[in-house]
Order: sequence, then C-alpha cells, then structure tokens
Amino acid sequence: MSEKAIRLVRRLQEGKFQEQLRRVDPYEIAMNRNRARYISALEEFRRLYGDRTVEIYSAPGRTEIGGNHTDHQHGRVLAASVNLDIIAVVSPTEDNLITLKSAGYAPVCVNLAELQPVTEENGTSAALIRGVVSELEAAGFSSGGFRAYVTGDVPGGAGLSSSAAFEILTGTVISGLYHNMEIPAQTLARAGQEAETRYFGKPCGLMDQMACSVGGLIYIDFANDPAEVRRLETDFEKFGHVLCIVETGGSHAEMTDEYAAIPAEMRRIAGFYHKEVLAQVEPEVFWRDIPTLRKQFGDRAVLRAIHWFGETCRVSAQADALEAGNFPEFLRLIRASGNSSFQYLQNVSSRRDPREQPIALALAVSDKILAGRGAARVHGGGFAGTIQAFVPEDLVEEYRKSMDGIFGEGACHVLRIRKYGGMKVI
Repeated sequence: MSEKAIRLVRRLQEGKFQEQLRRVDPYEIAMNRNRARYISALEEFRRLYGDRTVEIYSAPGRTEIGGNHTDHQHGRVLAASVNLDIIAVVSPTEDNLITLKSAGYAPVCVNLAELQPVTEENGTSAALIRGVVSELEAAGFSSGGFRAYVTGDVPGGAGLSSSAAFEILTGTVISGLYHNMEIPAQTLARAGQEAETRYFGKPCGLMDQMACSVGGLIYIDFANDPAEVRRLETDFEKFGHVLCIVETGGSHAEMTDEYAAIPAEMRRIAGFYHKEVLAQVEPEVFWRDIPTLRKQFGDRAVLRAIHWFGETCRVSAQADALEAGNFPEFLRLIRASGNSSFQYLQNVSSRRDPREQPIALALAVSDKILAGRGAARVHGGGFAGTIQAFVPEDLVEEYRKSMDGIFGEGACHVLRIRKYGGMKVI
C-alpha cells in the first residue's frame, strides 16, 4: 500500500524495507547506499511537490555481453542488467499530465492527450515519455498522469543505456500505477524501442530495452516475434573474474550518424536479396556474392555484414560455453568478438577526429594489464564511450587504478549483474 513520502522516509531511516532493498542489490554496502538514495529522492520529491502518497520504482542500466550490433538485424545477443539504475519517486494524478523532474535537468510536462511525435522534442526526455505512453496505449495499455522525481547512477552516453533505462522506468511506472505491474517485459521493451526510434530520433535495436526490462543475464534470439528469451544462471565471480566497464571520456551521444550507418549498410546488403534484415539472408549465398556486393555497396558494408554473420553465431557459442561452465572458451569468444568489431564492424574509432581514439587506447592498455588473461572488447554502439573487460579478481585493483589514471577518476565501473529488470521497489 502506498504511503506519504515523509512516512516512507521515517520507515527507511528506521531500517525497514530490508527485503525490498535486497531485491535491488543484495550486498550490504549497496543496500545501505540505496537506502540513502531513496531517502534523498523522497525528500527532493517533497520539496518539489509536497508530501503526497508515493511509490518508488527502479530500472537498471544494461551491459552487452555478446552480440555487438546484431539485434537490429534480428540476430542473437547476450545482455545483462547491472547494479547501476535509475529510480523514480512517483505519485499518481488525475490531470492527465506527466510532470517529471530529473536531477540536474529542467522539469518536463507531457500532456497525454497529445501523443503524436513532436519534432522539436527530438533528443529529449519528453520525447521518450510521449513515445512510451503512445506505444503502450497502442498495445492496449491505457495510462494516466503522475508527478515524478527521477535520479540515477547510470552514466549518460557511456554505453550502459541510460536512455533505455529511462524508457523502461517510464513504462514500469505506468505498469505499476495503472496495471498492477502486469504489462509484459517484452511489451515495455518494444514501447521503449519505438519511443527511441520514432520520437527521440535515434535508430536502435531491441537489446538495450529488453535487457533493462527483463533483468538478469539473458540470451535473446530476435529471429522471431516475440523474441526467444532465455535466462542464464551465471555468476562471473564464481569463475574468479569481475565485469568492468570503462568510460573512455568520449560520449557516443553525438555519434548518431556513424551509429546509424551500421544498420543502414547491413540493410542495404539484405535489400540486395529483397530481404529486410541480414537474418533472412543465407550466409552461403552472401559469401558467394561478395564480388558483386562490394561493387554495389562498397567494402565497408560487406565487412560489416561479415561481422554480423560471425557475431550472431558467436553469441550461441558464448551461451553454450557459460552453461557448460567452460569459462576459458567464453573468454576466447569474447576476444574474437572484440577483434571482429575492430576489424570488420569498424566501430572502435570515429572518423570525426582521427587523433582521438580513446576506445582503441583503452583496449591496448587492457591487453597490457591482462597479459593474456581475461578479455576486453568494445562495448555497445562504439565509436566513443566504453569498453568492457572481464578482469581476474587479483588484477581488478591494478586495472581500475590504471584506467582511472588514464581516463579520469571513476572511469572504471566494477559491476555486478542485477537479477531483476524494471521493478516497483516500494
């Protein structure tokens, strides 16, 4: 049952809601940190809107484990929600308006009677809110107004999908306030993808939203609709490795054109066969036709298609290796994935300024530190942003210090996989 914000603050201060906190992140230090975050968010909500009846929701960031740029061609991916999240303190209203204040940003207000895309909103949180609500209503899930204060620790533009987390948070709030948390995870994910593509103005696949919505470590095959989703019960720490994400100081938020060129070129190859995506093209036919394809579409488009065919097969092999407990084989496949992204997909550096290649530098330093152990690869969209590394436990501190020394304090995030996706916490 919902309670007034001031009462939730007191109960959190008294040590209540242990089970709810444990579901978000079971580590004691994380539970204490989240308790403090919720108290701070509740107090800010009261300052903005008064002492209203409220609920608290959370949506995690995500990490791409395998399947670099495969989802938009209906391929396969391994992805996981992580222990960095975005939270919202919300209160329902009857005015048919969504009024939202995010920490560090100006308030936004969306009238639910006006759900068509607004060109001037491209690239804004208002566009994402409008898009998510519109898509959920098209799927048969009505919405209603609410006031919200939002804050989080998912770095924006750093490859952990802060936009997807925000989309899933918005949908989860609607599911909790108006549908008893019964909107399916895949429906929320598709609403987020459509919002990002049609309203926000950034083309994307479905992996980010699916990982944020479903939660845990999941294998996804997008060949069919609905996608096949399988949870993998794997803890990297039991293999003596820690998952790290390194922010290299460059945001891919301004790389939309280069990012969009990847699916566009892959679709041109598919279009040669009168297909929409590469998943509908037979690999043997593609390899046979390379002489013709390169003349018509150029070598880069062919190389990116080569990456796709190899990468989507690697994902299945990665999942098999993890389920069999063969971690050395999993690491070998991660390295192969990174090499393919670097050589064929070509999303490690941007053409905007060849002097700046932070991802390539981070990978080079990772190779030096890991010295044949663990694995490192470009993460997410690429061109700027982040790398991902599986670091042996005895090297974690050295790795973190080295990366922070080059790319700035706090650049290296030591992450854990979060068991749950979008959720109502309290």
